[in-house]
Amino acid sequence: MTLKIFHFVLYVFKPMPFNLRRFANVISWVLSPIVVAPLAYIAIVMLGFCDDVKSSSYLVILFVSSTLAPVLLISGLKKVGKISDYNIPFREQRFLPLLVLIAVNALGYEFMKQLSPPRLLTGILLFNAVNTILILLITLQWKISIHLFTFSSSAGLLFMQFGVVALWLLLLVPLLMWSRIFLKAHNFMQTLVGALLGFAVIVAELTWWTGL
Repeated sequence: MTLKIFHFVLYVFKPMPFNLRRFANVISWVLSPIVVAPLAYIAIVMLGFCDDVKSSSYLVILFVSSTLAPVLLISGLKKVGKISDYNIPFREQRFLPLLVLIAVNALGYEFMKQLSPPRLLTGILLFNAVNTILILLITLQWKISIHLFTFSSSAGLLFMQFGVVALWLLLLVPLLMWSRIFLKAHNFMQTLVGALLGFAVIVAELTWWTGL
């Protein structure tokens, strides 16, 4: 009996064979826009503005704009067949969701302004809308990596709030680039341009915005 239990335990806890595609998928989802952006916003609000009595309201607006609205939108489009996959791999299918997200972030910006928040927080939503327009214009001709753009933008946001310590996050950029390339979602240049453009644009925008 004891031997059977021992064999059962070994069977249950035996290590799964390493699967490179599964690993790449995990990296792609863990570092996806709907995960990374809200985590960055939580860190900025709860660590940077935790003493502000309206911090919960800031988070609600940011969460709805960055996570809830995109999830509902993409799920709805997938359900009606407007997109073939939750990652929207085809460039031609990205126009409509990007257009809607521009409007969502612009609306979020207007709501955020009513709370008179720290200027950085209005800048997040304003430039989310602006940068989505940029991505949309690029998408008309080319397929830039939104995963890399969003991840590096989020690192840029954290850099603006917390300084150089946030730059350690950029060490994950090559890993995310590899996963998107391995999964054949993008080529090397699409991931590289997404990473470089995302970081550079948000830092330049917020440096100007917060300095006004």
